Amino acid sequence: MIHIVFNEPDVKILNEAIALDESLAGEVVQIKDDYAVGPLDNIYVGEGIEARKQWWREVLSGGDYEGKTETEEADDYKTAAELVGTMRRNEAEKIWIWAAQNKHDVSGYYWLLHYMKEFQGRVFILYLNNLPFINEKGNIFYPNWLHEIPAKEFLKAKKLAREITLSEFEVDPDEWTRICNEHKGIRLLEGGKKLDQKDYDFYDAELKKFITPDWQKASKVIHNYLSKSKHTTGDAYLLWRLKTMIAQDMFDVQGKVGNMKDFEIKWKAKELTEAGV
Repeated sequence: MIHIVFNEPDVKILNEAIALDESLAGEVVQIKDDYAVGPLDNIYVGEGIEARKQWWREVLSGGDYEGKTETEEADDYKTAAELVGTMRRNEAEKIWIWAAQNKHDVSGYYWLLHYMKEFQGRVFILYLNNLPFINEKGNIFYPNWLHEIPAKEFLKAKKLAREITLSEFEVDPDEWTRICNEHKGIRLLEGGKKLDQKDYDFYDAELKKFITPDWQKASKVIHNYLSKSKHTTGDAYLLWRLKTMIAQDMFDVQGKVGNMKDFEIKWKAKELTEAGV
């Protein structure tokens, strides 16, 4: 059995669950790109793959994660090819795709489905959609992320595994193609597996609310956004959006605009004067 997850913390918690239940025994594989952001045009051919990689280079340039796109470790296409090869060589092998109710997992599921259709009947989905679990304190909660679930609760979650149907293999790739062809930069989960899309600057208006009249490190602005906002995304994307707004001369800055702990940001003095602050 091969387990597929979409977040690094999910690998650890699922391996802990496997240690508790040998019926789950198998390799845990992570799809590493965040398909909830960025360009998706021609996502399965060389031109589109390189365009997306170049976009990530620009987003990560001069920041905390610079160079990450150049490592084979983060090559989802290589991972997909290895999965296909394994499934073709071993007709008894099965794949379990684990997804929680968030845009990151659902977008990853859609991307991966392109490679799984020939194995219909051997590919299963465990979509933890609006399902209650018990946390470490014994309280019922609805997880947004797989790694929020205690390892012992996965013994219950495994019962949710079901085959991805032939109908889903027909309908879901069509939905993904529609999404890819809309040329938007942000995916949001509306419910179930339905994704809505927004422009690249979708997070800017909310992010600006966490800029204050006083100097703050960019890392603090991003942390406050992630801890308080309804719609969140990766810190690398938010750092890129901050840098984009800085390039438009929207804020005062001190320090080297690079890693998020390297510089501070505040409202422009002119805007404070006009606002009477």
